[in-house]
Amino acid sequence: MAGKPKLHYTKGRGKMESIRWLLAAAGVEFEEEFIETKEDLEKLRNDGVLLFQQVPMVEIDGMKMVQTRAILSYIAAKYNLYGKDLKERAWIDMYVEGTTDLMGMIMYLPFQPADTKEKNLALIIERATTRYFPVYEKALKDHGQDYLVGNKLSWADVHLLEAILMVEECKADVLSAFPLLQAFKGRISNIPTIKKFLQPGSQRKPPTDEKFVAVVRKIFNI
Repeated sequence: MAGKPKLHYTKGRGKMESIRWLLAAAGVEFEEEFIETKEDLEKLRNDGVLLFQQVPMVEIDGMKMVQTRAILSYIAAKYNLYGKDLKERAWIDMYVEGTTDLMGMIMYLPFQPADTKEKNLALIIERATTRYFPVYEKALKDHGQDYLVGNKLSWADVHLLEAILMVEECKADVLSAFPLLQAFKGRISNIPTIKKFLQPGSQRKPPTDEKFVAVVRKIFNI
């Protein structure tokens, strides 16, 4: 039997967090090797295990996988979270790309200059409530099922829950005008594997703070 997947990244959310979420939702135990210094990153680069000199990198099924999207789609397909046919996969991809765009805005917020943060935070809330969440609210209404695609849990659902919780960290009542998304959040949060990941002490990482920003800047020279 193959060993547990091993995740190589910093000790924070970043681009690895969605990978942690998806593995946890699939009920897959994983190990983490944290990059804590510039030297740790250089060692991986010098060892030739980073195809494009970048992390995240995940060791899984004898591969050293890089590129977040490639890793996520592999995990989704492997653990049956990627729809039953090409059309369902296309919908999952579209929904995931949307949530990825929204999460990207939040991910980079702590790294922005203080004088632009307030403006960018307002833009995140505006985009979430006028561009992204209405799409998912309508999808749930039109589809009439508990999940976004088909009638079973998929990568799109896991990704959306992660995005909802990230936006709620920016504005707690952001779902007030979206009753179906409120219900969706409750349902998906209570799936046993996800519920476990949301408990204190899991491998889920806390929101990015100034201390972590300083560590990341040092490791990646930014």
